[in-house]
Amino acid sequence: MMDLKSLLQSHLEKQEKEKIAQEDLLEVSKLTEGSINEDTTDKLFEKYYCEWKGIDKGLTGSSNRSSYSVIPRFYHKLPPEDDQLLQKLREESRAVFLQRRSRELLDNDELKNLWMLLDKHQSLTELGGEEQMINYEDFLKVAQQAGPKCKQYFQPSTFCKLLQNDPHGRISIMNFFNYVMRKVWLHQTRIGLSLYDVTGQGYLRESDLENYILELIPTLPQLDGLEKSFHSFYVCTAVRKFFFFLDPMRTGQIKIQDILACSFLDDLLELRDEELPKDQQQNNWFSAPSALRVYGVYLNLDKDHNGMLSKGELSRYGMGTLTPVFIDRVFQECLTYDGEMDYKTYLDFVLALENQKEPQALHYFFRILDIDNRGYLNVFTLNYFFRSMQEQMRQHNQDPVNFEDVKDEIFDMVKPADPCKITLQDLINCGQGDVVSSILIDLNGFWTYENREVLVADSNEEPAQV
Repeated sequence: MMDLKSLLQSHLEKQEKEKIAQEDLLEVSKLTEGSINEDTTDKLFEKYYCEWKGIDKGLTGSSNRSSYSVIPRFYHKLPPEDDQLLQKLREESRAVFLQRRSRELLDNDELKNLWMLLDKHQSLTELGGEEQMINYEDFLKVAQQAGPKCKQYFQPSTFCKLLQNDPHGRISIMNFFNYVMRKVWLHQTRIGLSLYDVTGQGYLRESDLENYILELIPTLPQLDGLEKSFHSFYVCTAVRKFFFFLDPMRTGQIKIQDILACSFLDDLLELRDEELPKDQQQNNWFSAPSALRVYGVYLNLDKDHNGMLSKGELSRYGMGTLTPVFIDRVFQECLTYDGEMDYKTYLDFVLALENQKEPQALHYFFRILDIDNRGYLNVFTLNYFFRSMQEQMRQHNQDPVNFEDVKDEIFDMVKPADPCKITLQDLINCGQGDVVSSILIDLNGFWTYENREVLVADSNEEPAQV
């Protein structure tokens, strides 16, 4: 049991703490009332910070605030652009860092050794089977023999993720090896892209990505046939796809992690395959046939051969069924030079029309359809664009369709949160945004929608037997 002396001591300490707490509360109340000076604020901060960090306040004078030195530095200001010495130092230090990270990756010999170890420790059962499998015990044995570089890949969580319905609790050796290969490739590509990150902030500007792709061309056998004079146009064609889909807000920069997360680099590096089938080349935006096709259409539209497209020239795109109002709006919203469109702006136009289901394409069309920049489409907006569609119908000797019917069908398809307004998010959520945009801007798209039942019936008809 506590004696009288200890009890009194405890009571006095409690009173002292309550007194100090009351004084602190008084100071804080003054602080909230605005009747406290800056020096008192600093003292309060230092006091509570020292208590939190367990620092003896007597060891640190309030004048020099040396206790603040224990706070880790979390912001490093970039050197000025005109300071060449600091810029060069930063560039060299980043290069050394990336080289060190590159040496930490598995090279070809180490990957071959890893495969041999996995093959040596594969698990055999009475059931046999063609696929090579490995259990967890052998998985750990390989981890010990593979070396320190491989340690990061032999995690229990990795084994669990690759575990399927094997009755013996094994994973596929091929699946695991592909996982390691993919990881190594991602790190290699991350380091390779970082070499072009001039600012060192984790993103690439348009010029940075252009340099990366230009220097990548000689390593892609599928591009060997391209004339050097076409390389600049090819680079522009390739870069625009990255920026159209990964920078829809047009900030002029793309995060490196976003480049790695999308499939565009896979498509680009697919051109390393010397025996890539022609059908895959046609479907690959980065292939030589695809780039030549896009640029060839641009040249054919440019009737006056001035390297730019006027409204009249662009209106001939595709089947020539885009409405004049839509073309006018494209030239109003997109970057032009003396009223004409350059190749870069044309590429955005093509990417939007060829990928109408994608959110980025819907963002492109919505910006053009939203004539008043209100952030939504109303009945007036729909009627504004559809009047041009009705005029085209008359020119093609077709009976104009009643706008009220089309308007009701559009709102039924979209089902917007507000029954009188259609937002961009409504178009994305409904899954029919591409149909809505086609109805409003393209006569051929509208005709396809109007005759959808007939087209579906024709496609379902079986060929007659002879």
